[in-house]
Amino acid sequence: MSSRHRFDRAHTDDLMSFLAASPSPYHAVANAAARLEEAGFRQVEETAAWDASAGGKYVLRGGAIIAWYVPEGASAHTPFRIVGAHTDSPNLRVKPLPDTGSHGWRQIAVEVYGGTLLNTWLDRDLGLAGRISLRDGTDRLVDIDRALLRVPQLAVHLDRSANTDGLKLDRQRHMQPIWGLGEVAEGDLIRFVAEEAGVDAEDVTGWDLMPHAIEPPSYLGRDRELVAGPRMDNLLSVHAATAALADVAGQPDDELPYIPVLAAFDHEENGSQSDTGADGPLLGTVLERSVFARGGTYEDRARAFAGTVCLSSDTGHAVHPNYPERHDPTHHPVVNGGPILKVNVNMRYATDGSGRAVFAAACEKAGVPWQTFVSNNSMPCGTTIGPITAARHGIQTVDIGVAILSMHSARELCGADDPYLLANALTAFLTG
Repeated sequence: MSSRHRFDRAHTDDLMSFLAASPSPYHAVANAAARLEEAGFRQVEETAAWDASAGGKYVLRGGAIIAWYVPEGASAHTPFRIVGAHTDSPNLRVKPLPDTGSHGWRQIAVEVYGGTLLNTWLDRDLGLAGRISLRDGTDRLVDIDRALLRVPQLAVHLDRSANTDGLKLDRQRHMQPIWGLGEVAEGDLIRFVAEEAGVDAEDVTGWDLMPHAIEPPSYLGRDRELVAGPRMDNLLSVHAATAALADVAGQPDDELPYIPVLAAFDHEENGSQSDTGADGPLLGTVLERSVFARGGTYEDRARAFAGTVCLSSDTGHAVHPNYPERHDPTHHPVVNGGPILKVNVNMRYATDGSGRAVFAAACEKAGVPWQTFVSNNSMPCGTTIGPITAARHGIQTVDIGVAILSMHSARELCGADDPYLLANALTAFLTG
């Protein structure tokens, strides 16, 4: 292995463990919370009164986590430095009536969540994960991490044009996984999941379940300079931001001019419009309550928000060697080239010139190289939580991320150096 890739191996190893342990947004926030707990953070309940104490705190709601660190002596109008990310990834989700099948095959009824690449879910061994809701009002995490499901592709003998005219998949008819043989019996899946979770099936009154690829993340390439794995969009950013916030919380309080914040939302892949999405009130409510808990007024809240900056960290597109014409001819982000600044003048990304300066300063402080991404003018540009955060809260927001290949695939590809470089840049940003 090249010595060039040794400095970031511990961080990237940890990212791979985080990806493998986070097959759903609910697992991702639980794992982020556990890491913050180790750094001295404590959970606060939204239904409880908050106090003015210093230190690290976090709120969990479904598949979202908001965490922040209040330095000793922070005023009510101290601005925030926020790293925003999202916990969800495009995938398949189990329907309310999941038991289906025909011709002797037992299948699971699923919906397509977000803009997933459907073909990447074919002929792949899948587990099942998420949460079940119980009659007593509690939730239980479930992770069946073994070969349980499979979406079989039609044999080429029965689709002779698949390799010439392209594979055509109907989202309803062709994406239902098989999980056994025999007659379909209503309630079978939930009875099975309840048994795996160690609860009575009669106590399960709701579920949010999703298949996941069970193949673990792995290094790739001659020098192992690449990483292949699931859900990098956008757990790569969630992991880096969690590591950065924990690192900042361990620094002397008198060196923190801002209140550092992690905001990891759910439902970015389908528009962010939920109580745990970036277009909901969760972040604004948490920030305001933090101001008011320190004795602040609406004026203090306005002052704090006016001085606040958010880095919206999400994955972006590395130039694809087989499709270079799909990229802007003068902006070619490469893997292991450092984090990317994402720019779109139509505000599909929230970055402007002053935001660029904030990001450049953080990378310079961290000694981290960085790149710029702009979409090809002839193609539509994707978007992130960045513009939503800027518009909803009146907070200066900058869109950044890590360049990857195979975005929205069941298994994506990034450089082994970039997660570490991103975390360093985020640490520098949070400390001002």
